[in-house]
Amino acid sequence: MTVTIYDVAREANVSMATVSRVVNGNQNVKPATRKKVLEVIERLEYRPNAVARGLASKKTTTVGVIIPDISNNIYAEAARGIEDIATMYRYNIILANSDQNEEKELSLLDTMYGKQVDGIVMMSDAVTPKLHQSMDHSPVPIVLAGTVDESNQFASVNIDYFQASYEAVQMLIANGHKRIAFVSGPLHNTINSKFKLEAYKKALIDAGLEIDEQLILPEEGSYDSGIEALETVITLEQPPTAFFAGSDELAIGIIHGAQDRGLKVPEDIEVISFENSKLARMVRPQLTSVVLPLYDIGAVAMRLLTKIMNKEEIDNQEVIIPHRIEVRDSVKTAD
Repeated sequence: MTVTIYDVAREANVSMATVSRVVNGNQNVKPATRKKVLEVIERLEYRPNAVARGLASKKTTTVGVIIPDISNNIYAEAARGIEDIATMYRYNIILANSDQNEEKELSLLDTMYGKQVDGIVMMSDAVTPKLHQSMDHSPVPIVLAGTVDESNQFASVNIDYFQASYEAVQMLIANGHKRIAFVSGPLHNTINSKFKLEAYKKALIDAGLEIDEQLILPEEGSYDSGIEALETVITLEQPPTAFFAGSDELAIGIIHGAQDRGLKVPEDIEVISFENSKLARMVRPQLTSVVLPLYDIGAVAMRLLTKIMNKEEIDNQEVIIPHRIEVRDSVKTAD
């Protein structure tokens, strides 16, 4: 039978309140009493009932984490960052995959509310009106990780996607390229449409270069889509000599598509990606990439959530983490 707090109290000859104080780390217990209670807990193999403790304290010490796909290495890094900080602050996490599907995201939020989590870390391609409405009525605080809320209503942790993308395109322009293709990834993703694409256009305009809509390819973010994007533009009368890709998979598809046609990277075309996953170092030539530090984004998002849940003072609920571009072999460097 399950051992209860009553069994521990009876065996240790103390009150249930004393057992509760020992379990919860309350220092207002005599050392000898604490030692006796802990010995009984170990001997009886007592495991505190998290649900019962939550009812008493109105806290479950549990956080819901909703991410697009744990099998994707990038999101796995974010989840690890979240979990490491959650463990540090003694929170358990309930992890769920949304598959980048709005209906599933809404369903998962309802599930998290029903499980009475103390807070939620959310990653999504876009905060849609329906998702915004659900989050707006959340009974617990929500922090967005690697996700942009255009209303600025919810706490969030990101990098400056616009500036990072602008600098990447600037790097290609500085290398003398006048025909630069942008293979964006899906434009229903707010970061792709509102930041990466707009930064690409502004960098071209600032350099006095023409924006050619034929060189803007809103492909799905897959390896095959990268190959298809290369095939689409390489036969143009004036093909691009450089590519800014919205993800590492897209960039690798572009590189392999070019190599299949006998083109060399970076001698014939240069490529910069946005992500800097492990793939960026595994491909040859290695990818120059905007670093998306999702471990850090996840860790900072979880720490921000703990502050909000504990009603600590926070300076800014919109946290921007510094970014950088990791320069490797897919672009030319000055001698």
